[in-house]
Amino acid sequence: MMNRPKDGGNLQVVAAEKPKHAAESNAIVEYTPPVYKEEEEDLEIKLRRIIDNVPVRVSNTSGSSAGSGSGDFHQYRQMRRKEQDRLARMDADYQIKKEVAEFNMRREERLKAAEERTAKKRAKRQKKRQRKKEKKIKVNSGAEEPQKEGSSDDEGDSDIGEAEE
Repeated sequence: MMNRPKDGGNLQVVAAEKPKHAAESNAIVEYTPPVYKEEEEDLEIKLRRIIDNVPVRVSNTSGSSAGSGSGDFHQYRQMRRKEQDRLARMDADYQIKKEVAEFNMRREERLKAAEERTAKKRAKRQKKRQRKKEKKIKVNSGAEEPQKEGSSDDEGDSDIGEAEE
């Protein structure tokens, strides 16, 4: 025999009160985002970046039937040829990038060596001019009357060289 309530046969069930901070929702279970550890979060970010940026390429998939048809071999050959072409392009691009990098490295070395030679020659020219000036001052200070020397072609060239530098 079942115990029935005395107030007329209806059972009353009291629902649990919802917390006040929860948003108003009719959901039975509230979703809470997972809490990741720092290293798991880094992996999650990397995985999302890979999924977003790497295309998924599925072409000419076989059906669910058991046997292979007469065109499957040709499809296989076509897919194989496309993949080999793609790998060949990748190799060619790599070789071109490698050659460009080597060329730029050799070019930088040549430019650096040329700049060093130019700097050395510039220093030698300036030293020669300085000695000429010192000699001229020494001659002028030793003599009572300053002697005026005619300009030579060598001196004219050195003035032009100074203007260019």
